[in-house]
Amino acid sequence: MPNLKLTLACYIYDRTLPLLLGKAKPEGIDLIYLPLWVQETFSRMLKYKEFEVSEMSFGGYLENFYSKQFIAIPVFPSRMFRHRSIYINKNSKIEEPKDLIGKKVGLPEWRQTAAVWIKGILKDYYNVPYDSVTYYVGPLEATEVARRMAETDMLRVKEGIKIERIPEGKTLSGMLEKGEIDAVYAAQAPSSFIRGSNVKRLFENYREVELEYFKKTGIFPIMHLIVIRYDIYEKYPWVAYNLYKAFEESKKIAFLQIYNVSQFGVAYMFSPWIQHDFEVMKNIAGEDFWPYGISKNYKTIETFIRYCYEQGIINRMYDPKEIFSKEIQDT
Repeated sequence: MPNLKLTLACYIYDRTLPLLLGKAKPEGIDLIYLPLWVQETFSRMLKYKEFEVSEMSFGGYLENFYSKQFIAIPVFPSRMFRHRSIYINKNSKIEEPKDLIGKKVGLPEWRQTAAVWIKGILKDYYNVPYDSVTYYVGPLEATEVARRMAETDMLRVKEGIKIERIPEGKTLSGMLEKGEIDAVYAAQAPSSFIRGSNVKRLFENYREVELEYFKKTGIFPIMHLIVIRYDIYEKYPWVAYNLYKAFEESKKIAFLQIYNVSQFGVAYMFSPWIQHDFEVMKNIAGEDFWPYGISKNYKTIETFIRYCYEQGIINRMYDPKEIFSKEIQDT
């Protein structure tokens, strides 16, 4: 029997590159890897369901989970600490997190995974309640993809939270630079910050703060997961586990290639200190500091589900196992 042909839309990461290069292969599947930018993938998958398999925003997945358009496997191609992703206008008189209370805060999407994590972390660890600021939702930059992603956000919001869309033609980056809003929570750095204008990070020592957060909580925030279109999953349920195994193999290959730089004698990445960073994470979190599967990520998944529920993005709490393919419940 010929292999099943499936198209995967996913950005190129070190942990997925072996899949793109054919060094890791899912059993019974001919995988056609489309290396698309993440916002392009999310927009096309959420609006048109263009791909059989794709990378997906965790927030976007949970917001749409009730509709059974997709089913996820516990593979997490993107994780990132997000204290670094709070940007403020230098004239806003914001010096510490509690100063955000009463301020105007921009978000590219209410359900953007990075923004969901930031709002939750600020509430849990810095006493900045969800309803203590006024939120402004709209495109971060003047790009078509940013506009489309803002439009797919359903703005499911908990009662009592103040939120509105920004005027058409404006961007959060521009409004932050001009002082029309005081802060932005966003996965991508605003262009006004990159240009070196009057925009800066709230946590300029973000590496220290993020490491301390990880030591305290054990949470390495999940940004994206892998989803299978539901019609494919219903017809071929076995693809879920086979894809999961292939992503695990791809990650192992990538880990060894990067970690064994000294053995190979060549630099795989630009950073000359990548091994040091590996050692830091291994000392804190163990050998597998970027785990796939449900059990090793249970607290992180449960925390994100809770944040989505508290913020009104979903209307009930899900058990972490509930949101993943039943073929991979024991991972």
